Amino acid sequence: MSAVEIRPVSGIAVEPWLDELADLRIQVFRDYPYLYDGSPAYERDYLDRYARSEQSLFVLALEYNRLIGAATALPLLDADPEFQVPFAEHGPDAGRVFYFGESVLLPAYRGEGVGHRFFDLRELYARDFGFDYTAFCAVVRDDDHPQRPRDYRSLEPFWRKRGYHPEPALTTRFPWRDLGDEQQTEKTMQFWLRDVTLVEDA
Repeated sequence: MSAVEIRPVSGIAVEPWLDELADLRIQVFRDYPYLYDGSPAYERDYLDRYARSEQSLFVLALEYNRLIGAATALPLLDADPEFQVPFAEHGPDAGRVFYFGESVLLPAYRGEGVGHRFFDLRELYARDFGFDYTAFCAVVRDDDHPQRPRDYRSLEPFWRKRGYHPEPALTTRFPWRDLGDEQQTEKTMQFWLRDVTLVEDA
C-alpha cells in the first residue's frame, strides 16, 4: 500500500489518464457480476462525459505513475439520462445528488483500504459542493447465475458499512453485451443512496 498514491483530479485535468482508465474499466468489469464485454471506443465516449463536467471527480490510484485503480463521480444532472429518470419519478431531486460512476481496482491491490479512500474523497467532495446525497447503482444478478464464482463475495456488506442502503423504487435498466453473448441485453441496476448531510467529519 505504501507505493500507492491516491490522486484526485477534476474535469479535463484527467485527460492524460483516460485511455488507461478505459482499459482498466474493461479489464475489471469483465469479472462477475458485470461480465462486461466492453470496447475502448465506447469507454472513451463514456468517460468524456465525466471529463466535460465541471464538477466531476476522478480519484486515481497510482503505483509508480501506473494507474491501478480509479473511482469517478459527477453531479447526477450531468450523468446519462437513464440514471436520472428514476430520481425524476421517485426523488430525491436529482440536483441534490452527487452520482458515483464506478470504483475499479486491480485484484492485487484490494483489501488495503483503497476502496475506502475512493468513497471518503468522493463523499467529502460532495459535501464541499453542497450536495445532500451520494448515490451509485449496481447490477442485479440472480444468486444462481451460471457464471457466479463459488468464491464470489458481494460488496453489499462494504456498502452498508459505509452508510448506503438500496432504495427499492430507484432502479433503471441499462444494456451491454455479456461475455460470450452475441447481442446486448438490458440489466436491472439498483441504486444505493446515502444522505451525506448526516455525516460529521471525524
